[in-house]
Amino acid sequence: MTITFGPAPSMSAAGMFNRTSTRWVVTMLMSEAGLSEAPAVLPGARFSDTFTAVTDERIDASVAVERAFMTSPGWVDKLMGLRDRIVRPFGLKTRNRMNGSACKDKQILFRVLERSSDRVILGTDDKHLDFRLILRANPTESGGTHVSCTTLVRPHNMLGWLYLGSVLPFHKLIMAAFMHRIVV
Repeated sequence: MTITFGPAPSMSAAGMFNRTSTRWVVTMLMSEAGLSEAPAVLPGARFSDTFTAVTDERIDASVAVERAFMTSPGWVDKLMGLRDRIVRPFGLKTRNRMNGSACKDKQILFRVLERSSDRVILGTDDKHLDFRLILRANPTESGGTHVSCTTLVRPHNMLGWLYLGSVLPFHKLIMAAFMHRIVV
């Protein structure tokens, strides 16, 4: 089994904020996969990252989603509980308001927007940002599956950018853990 985790190596901008004269301009910070997926999946997305893993077994995208998101490690549940308490006063969606989807009689946090054998798109829209999670499962020549998970984010306002910046370190840890659950 080969496992590689981490954001895609090529990003289109060195940072999220650039100063031009007296105005701050928010620039894009996008993975290559995000740049190609965003126009059709979430037009106007300004951030994306992509995590990949390879498993020795042949699985489709629905199986990958179930493995990754049907149950969460305890530390992820605790972080999400803390997140819910912090964002509730700002009127942002908490876990019980994210319109999750039933999948084999269980609940996943985010709504399934599109499903095929090689791609599942999950996501939610909120007043501060919209996001999509694109999970792809492609067969390898050796009989395994190359799995990629691309997150797209379209912030609506400064609160969206502040939220994104504050959750990004945790997002990366959580996505690496979920990718590990898919291939192990």
